[in-house]
Amino acid sequence: MHSLKKYYFINKFDPDHIKKLDKNISIIYRNYSIKTDEKLILKIKKICKKNRRKFFISNNFKLALKLNLDGVYLPSFNKNLRSNCYTLKKSFQIIGSAHNLKEMLEKKYQGVKEIFISSLFKKNENFLGLNKFKVLSRQSKINIIALGGISKNNFNKLRLLNILGFAGISYFKK
Repeated sequence: MHSLKKYYFINKFDPDHIKKLDKNISIIYRNYSIKTDEKLILKIKKICKKNRRKFFISNNFKLALKLNLDGVYLPSFNKNLRSNCYTLKKSFQIIGSAHNLKEMLEKKYQGVKEIFISSLFKKNENFLGLNKFKVLSRQSKINIIALGGISKNNFNKLRLLNILGFAGISYFKK
């Protein structure tokens, strides 16, 4: 199995934890319960840059561009197609999540280069399981990232999928 890209969703800043992670794990800051603090985002960016890891902010295109981040993560509920009106650096990445074919098409129109499809293992209202995940992922020519309930126990099942990488929260916890 090729080396998978790894994305870690964080909602608070723990520099010691970020420093201890493998170098090839990209960070996505996602906290919808508090107002985004630019100083905090710059602190996370500095740690990520120092450790040579990519850093994305969720659902804030303007701030990602203003602070010169590696990119932006567009959650499935973001339906805004205005992402096409920005002038982007070549290295700037737009990534985003989807739960169904309609949302995958929306992400394509938003310019997303990697689609996080969920939920693979986590049994929530968006639960897909392996078979539905495979069917859905075949519908896209865009790179697929698996999301939802990935753990050390089910990690080997990712080999059954044609994915570029995976994302999570608990998988990367201490």
